[in-house]
Amino acid sequence: MHFTIHADGGSRGNPGPAGAGAMIRDERGNSVASVSQFLGTRTNNFAEYEAVILAFETLAKLVGAGKCKDTPVMVKMDSELVVKQMKKEYKVKHPVLKEQYARLAQGASAFGSVTFTHVPREENSDADALANEAMDRGS
Repeated sequence: MHFTIHADGGSRGNPGPAGAGAMIRDERGNSVASVSQFLGTRTNNFAEYEAVILAFETLAKLVGAGKCKDTPVMVKMDSELVVKQMKKEYKVKHPVLKEQYARLAQGASAFGSVTFTHVPREENSDADALANEAMDRGS
């Protein structure tokens, strides 16, 4: 079985009240889990990373530790920065984002093949809604 994560993070102000959201779907496109978490005062880029980190943590619990290495995952997000940094096309320069990058790389390494794909915003509406719900709860 493989999974697709749609992830999005945002902040109202940069930095400002931030939220992370992610929708996890199975290979048939069925929603199997979601994440929506208020992050406090953070930057948009921090929130984008955190959304995927939280999604991997949720998926690991869902799949079970012993089965993660056999599980391929595709991550789709509208953050070109995070996608290109995870594909090593862009360098990670900011110290806080270096920490986020390391956390995400560690979470992804628990799984089989992991791919990151940039998608237009309109193809990420579920994750965007979850991130906005998180920001609404925290505001």
